[in-house]
Amino acid sequence: MQLVDYLMVLLMMDFQKMTFKVPEKYRVKTGAFASDENYGNCGAFQVHLQNSQQALVIASDAFGWEHVSVSRTDRCPTWDEMCQVKRIFWDESDCVLQYHPPKNHYVNNHPYCLHLWRPVGLKIPMPPSIMVGVKG
Repeated sequence: MQLVDYLMVLLMMDFQKMTFKVPEKYRVKTGAFASDENYGNCGAFQVHLQNSQQALVIASDAFGWEHVSVSRTDRCPTWDEMCQVKRIFWDESDCVLQYHPPKNHYVNNHPYCLHLWRPVGLKIPMPPSIMVGVKG
């Protein structure tokens, strides 16, 4: 590896502490998705959202990724519901991603499921906010 490549890797690394956390009070402890605290950040969680809504969240932190899949029984989660889940599992200052992969990488095991991802140890690049809109 050349020095320039090494420096670029260092610039991309995120030296902040791991902030991925699971809400133990929502952990599913019985049935097919049962787990306990010994599973760490992995397991299923029946999360209570605003307006008496609920979502099943399956969390993991393996293979260099922090990940949650968020599903409902009646429809896909809304943007606001995904934001609520993000706040439950990560800190406010964390950036997480929702991917739209190439079609040949699609995996669909549930019709009403969306995912949030965060690579461990890497800083996620973000575009300038002006490309989204004017801050108000």
